[in-house]
Amino acid sequence: MSSPTPPNATEPVDWSRIRLVFAAVAVTLFLASLGQTVVTTALPIIVGELGGLDQITWVITAYLLAATVGAPIFGKLGDLFGRKKVLQAGILVFLTGTTICALAPSIWVLVAGRAVQGMGGGGLIVVSMATIADVLPPRQRGRFQGILGSVFGLSTVIGPLAGGFIVQHFDWTWIFLMNLPIGAVVFVLLAVLLETPPARKRASLDYAGAIGLSLVLSLLVVMASLGGKTLAWDSAEMAFLMLGAVAALVGFVAAEKHSSEPILPLGLFGINNFVVSNSVGFITGVAMFSTITFVPFFLQVVKGVSPAMSGLYTFPMMIGLIGASTLSGQFMSRTGRYRILPVYSTLVLALAMVALGFVGPHTPNPVIGGLMFLAGVGIGPVMGVGVTAIQNSVPARMVGVGTASANMFRLIGGSLGTAAYGALFAAGLGRHLGTVMPGTDPRALSAQQIAAMPEATREVISQGIAHALHPVFWCSAALACVASCIALMMVERPLADTLPAAE
Repeated sequence: MSSPTPPNATEPVDWSRIRLVFAAVAVTLFLASLGQTVVTTALPIIVGELGGLDQITWVITAYLLAATVGAPIFGKLGDLFGRKKVLQAGILVFLTGTTICALAPSIWVLVAGRAVQGMGGGGLIVVSMATIADVLPPRQRGRFQGILGSVFGLSTVIGPLAGGFIVQHFDWTWIFLMNLPIGAVVFVLLAVLLETPPARKRASLDYAGAIGLSLVLSLLVVMASLGGKTLAWDSAEMAFLMLGAVAALVGFVAAEKHSSEPILPLGLFGINNFVVSNSVGFITGVAMFSTITFVPFFLQVVKGVSPAMSGLYTFPMMIGLIGASTLSGQFMSRTGRYRILPVYSTLVLALAMVALGFVGPHTPNPVIGGLMFLAGVGIGPVMGVGVTAIQNSVPARMVGVGTASANMFRLIGGSLGTAAYGALFAAGLGRHLGTVMPGTDPRALSAQQIAAMPEATREVISQGIAHALHPVFWCSAALACVASCIALMMVERPLADTLPAAE
């Protein structure tokens, strides 16, 4: 007589089905992450038709803001109602925003469409990653999470190139319209490949927590986007935004303490690997987004490289990121070890940032490309390891919101870090060029103006800009060393080879 199945029974892994599921999830992730960067090279054309040059940055900011807010909300909904329904809902939201963008008659309608698109896109990114935890044993997740990290990095490179190609050969609306058939195909694939979770009792949604978290993240991203540019950091308006963020944070914490299904359970902050992974991810986000922002700027303004070519210098960084992310995933799957990877990779990142802190007008461009590659190698392992460590540490019913947190903290780090570094760079310009160009705002200089200056003046200006940028990279180097020390505190829990049977 056969004995009953024990509570910790496991079920075999169906690799043929998992490969199909992974392909659908990877395309979903690519679709959502491509939306972050595909419009960057097309903005001049779009603005030329719709107008609103002074609102151009909101086309990017609206997507970033909505994606940051949407990630934890969709992650929690995935925990409550299953990944399949939430992924399909996210695709519908994303495609609705895409349609609004394609039909936009004005810049502000386009911004609104980008916000809707970003809400769906942010949800798709985190729920896609959480889906891997549902269908794979912990030890195998690292390999696939590494590939997903590569997909994310690849989209960052392809986005600007695809956007530029489309607006050069077709109408700009095809940047958005091309998403519709892809999204429809993915929607059908997910309907066929993912299992529908069993019905459960009606969940109690944490509306107060969702509103509070949305306000906190929105105000942080708005402050990061406007601070030091549109609004002075010591202005009354900025003080009002800061007070609002603090009040929203207090309200959010109070709501989470009393909610039966909190959007971001406060108990997660008592889990070592949750705190360590997100702290390292936050710092990595600071270094990644600031490098992507300031290195192309340096190449254009100081080295005289064209905008298109300066964008291509992010390509070595993404090659390093993709390669390191994939190899770290393979390492985790074969050895079951992961703690050591972010410890050493962040030291590689620190080395790259220190070297970028000594780059000047006469540094050969291939050297800069090599340092960008090294920075990517330092960043790559952090993404896959962070998600794997979190998923392996949080309760199964919190995998979605735990995965969402990794993306959320990295985006917040990128937004706040870029804003802070912008202020640091502006202060450096005033210090190095204030006496050289009295009565002129050095922050308003363009590459064309510098190129038209006499050679002696151009050399002084270029050196001043380079020196103003050096503290940005040195600060990133110091933060990367801090991240390495934090990573040492990660607890390496064994990665199981089996997938627990569904209850």
